[in-house]
Amino acid sequence: MTRALTALDCPSTFQPMFEQIVDDLVHQLKRCVPDLHSVYIAGSIARLEAVPGRSDLNVTLVTAHALTPSEHAILDSIVSRVEHQWPQIVAVQVTFLMKHEVLDIAAIFKWGFWLKHCCVCVYGDDLSSRFGCFEPSWEIGKSMNDDLPMQLNDYRRNIMATRVVSHYLSLCRDVAKKMIWSCYSLVFHRSGILALSIDQAAEQFLTFYPQHKVAIERLFMLVSGQQVPKKAVLFMMNDFGQWIVTEFDKIERKIG
Repeated sequence: MTRALTALDCPSTFQPMFEQIVDDLVHQLKRCVPDLHSVYIAGSIARLEAVPGRSDLNVTLVTAHALTPSEHAILDSIVSRVEHQWPQIVAVQVTFLMKHEVLDIAAIFKWGFWLKHCCVCVYGDDLSSRFGCFEPSWEIGKSMNDDLPMQLNDYRRNIMATRVVSHYLSLCRDVAKKMIWSCYSLVFHRSGILALSIDQAAEQFLTFYPQHKVAIERLFMLVSGQQVPKKAVLFMMNDFGQWIVTEFDKIERKIG
């Protein structure tokens, strides 16, 4: 029988070299975002496994209402300042949500699962308390990737347009991580194991799809920051990325 997953424990403190970064970000958000409802941290920092110079600060912001263009501009400036001030982190990855989106029953397998099992609340009313623990399911894997074709198109367009090496490497890193996590979502309902790191995600995927070992190794090259010719990256996105999209459709038709 399928067993419920455990919620991600909220640490009393983060690793010393990252705790001040989280505190700094939350302080600025509280001061500059009037409708701020709650703030969540995910990824290696939340798991106390972050590595200086290699880890992202993965943040989910929940607001009471939609942000105005000026508020988005303020948040962009906050993110930029934090990225430049704290070299311990590679980048700040921000997901913006409104409270009603999180609590919408139609999004329970996406945002309910995300907050309950992948995040810890560091400010505000913890919305994860509204949800019970989830069981591994196809609905979760599908919901977490419902915008995959659009995201791949956006990454493809941005990679083709960029002329700055640092921006190019950042885009390659982000799309590679997205593709690996999407691969894991294909097998989450079969493995029943909640992967909390990209290495665990790749391992679970290859358990069921060992024939794609080379593709995963190539994606990890991009994650590591190794510069790969743009033509090769775009081919990988078009080829393996399309396979991922097609496989989602195939499983959906089968499971329905």
